[in-house]
Amino acid sequence: MSEQNVDLRETVRRRYAAAAVKVVEGGAACCGPQPVEVDENFGSTRYTADQRDALPFEAVAASLGCGNPTAVAELREGECVLDLGSGGGIDVLLSARRVGPAGKAYGLDMTDEMLALALTNAERAGATNVEFLKGSIEAIPLPANTIDVVISNCVINLSTDKPAVFAETFRVLRPGGRIGVSDVVADDTLTAEQRAERGDYVGCIAGALSFAEYRSGLEAAGFTDVEIAPTHPVADGMHSAIVRATKPLTVQDAHPVAASNGACCMPTESSAAPWQPR
Repeated sequence: MSEQNVDLRETVRRRYAAAAVKVVEGGAACCGPQPVEVDENFGSTRYTADQRDALPFEAVAASLGCGNPTAVAELREGECVLDLGSGGGIDVLLSARRVGPAGKAYGLDMTDEMLALALTNAERAGATNVEFLKGSIEAIPLPANTIDVVISNCVINLSTDKPAVFAETFRVLRPGGRIGVSDVVADDTLTAEQRAERGDYVGCIAGALSFAEYRSGLEAAGFTDVEIAPTHPVADGMHSAIVRATKPLTVQDAHPVAASNGACCMPTESSAAPWQPR
């Protein structure tokens, strides 16, 4: 990883660590935690009132995404779901409710402060079918062919190695598995420099891929049935978009284990162990 990319990654980590601390400190105040994002294009406003009311205040307050991936992922009972960049856990907790006790929802995040907040939120929500892992979305600490659905909410644009994210997502998905992602995507006419003029990297703008780049990146990783549909503008020529794609069934995988058999993946000795508070 180049020195510039290391610096960008650390900037992203610091920003989201600070957001988690703000939520925790707000929870200790008299008036309770306040949303970190109050812009109509980002944060908890992208969720329905029923979804917000069903979760701990802290999970809602820590929402920093640009969409609602659980609304488009079509989750089913018994499925195993992975949220890339899970933050305070809002999408993990919503996913856990959708897949039910026979299913499981994993959250992956690189920020200790967000992981601690997510674990607390899961305990407050009484969620028993969730697990949070510490790691990067460029090197997912789970075995291959074990996840039914990968979701993410405005996080892939923050990666400095998006081909690695797409390759790792493809690797962990079972044959026939799918992704349902919310992310910021740029018009194909905008150069990288023009995207940077519209917002910084940590603000989910400068690092966004164009529609064509996103599609080609997913297809290069092996995905098929790629769909990228803009939902609302977040800057001039920049959009929050729903991204869907499928890992195809190959000849070797013509008779895969049913995705909804409840046998969700468990980290192996070769993968990072589940995150636990110190």
